[in-house]
Amino acid sequence: MDLGFEGNFEVLSKSVNKAINPHWDITPIDANWVKLPKNRFHTVFANDIREDAKKAWTNYFGSRGISSSTYCLDSIVDLVKLHKENGVKIFPKNVDIVTGGFPCQDFSIAGKRLGFDSDKSHKGKTLNDDTPSIESRGQLYMWMREVIAITQPKMFVAENVKGLVNLGDVKSIIEHDFSTIGGDGYLVVSARVLHAADYGIPQSRERVIFFGFKKSALTKEAIRALSSECIPADFDPYPLITHAYNNNDESLLPPVTLRQAFVGLDEPHKSSDISQQKYSKAKYMGKHCQGQTEVKLDGIGPTIRSEHHGNIEFRRLSAEHGGKNIDELKSGQEERRLTIRECARIQTFPDNYSFVFKNKETGASVSASEAYKLIGNAVPPLLGFHIAKRLELLWDKYFGGKNDDNF
Repeated sequence: MDLGFEGNFEVLSKSVNKAINPHWDITPIDANWVKLPKNRFHTVFANDIREDAKKAWTNYFGSRGISSSTYCLDSIVDLVKLHKENGVKIFPKNVDIVTGGFPCQDFSIAGKRLGFDSDKSHKGKTLNDDTPSIESRGQLYMWMREVIAITQPKMFVAENVKGLVNLGDVKSIIEHDFSTIGGDGYLVVSARVLHAADYGIPQSRERVIFFGFKKSALTKEAIRALSSECIPADFDPYPLITHAYNNNDESLLPPVTLRQAFVGLDEPHKSSDISQQKYSKAKYMGKHCQGQTEVKLDGIGPTIRSEHHGNIEFRRLSAEHGGKNIDELKSGQEERRLTIRECARIQTFPDNYSFVFKNKETGASVSASEAYKLIGNAVPPLLGFHIAKRLELLWDKYFGGKNDDNF
């Protein structure tokens, strides 16, 4: 999400629909790639409890002028307590927007679906008793709520898995809890599920997005529009669909395929990119186990999961195991799973975002197994860019007046 809001990264040219988004100032690179523009948003605070996430984040953003001190490697629960109870000024002032993806395992159809009754703590550890609390992982959105209450941004964006909307009344409870920040301080529009393939991302990935607006910062016209049961199109914060995966319209481009996404990638033994050299060596375990299928090169990819346990899908199965890429097999290319870089391409990370590395100056390193998890945990950067660009376009309509160059 940070990368999407910052912008200034490369994506496939086929992922960008200029007919839908003519205001995007795209720079062509070659026949396959374009560079997205730098957005007006600027990251002033980042947080995750994973040390490997910080290493990868600072390795990329540090080379782009964002200090490593911007990133706090602590539980958001502990950070809020330090701020509120001990008077330690953790969070920056004059924040325009807060984005966050509270832990999703407890709402995912791939998990136990414990929801608010999570048995994990805010640090990912199993709780000692069976009593869920506000500090359990399934309720960490309440700590994002606390951050919003402290920083009082003009708006916030919260992200989670699609499974959340099908888990009882979880969606409406979260919407209500967000809206009551500061009494009745935030206008929360009805959350929607966005499908990544509708936005030029070669992946079957669905995520629910919550938008909240600080009422006292909105114009009167914006309050009326965003409070409507059917929000007018020129005030709708959700990005416009650009690709014809779930919709048919002549203005939409065809979905981006894996074959297109993998353009220019050498086989691991020929590649100079360490993230392309590395892939899970887990053996084929039979078609009834998770991650034992071969990706379809002329379709979109599977959801890149965080908890794959080595069972990331196969880039290519052998003929014995039902492989369909006969030409590749005949040419001597062996059965293997998706590489780190291939997973990153499916998520729309640029090739200069390193996931497997060792920094000679700092000694920081990230392993292949850690890299798979980081990629699977992420919002596709291009989806984040769509959200950011839509909000950037409508910002003055929501809040009035002109703003500085950076938010």
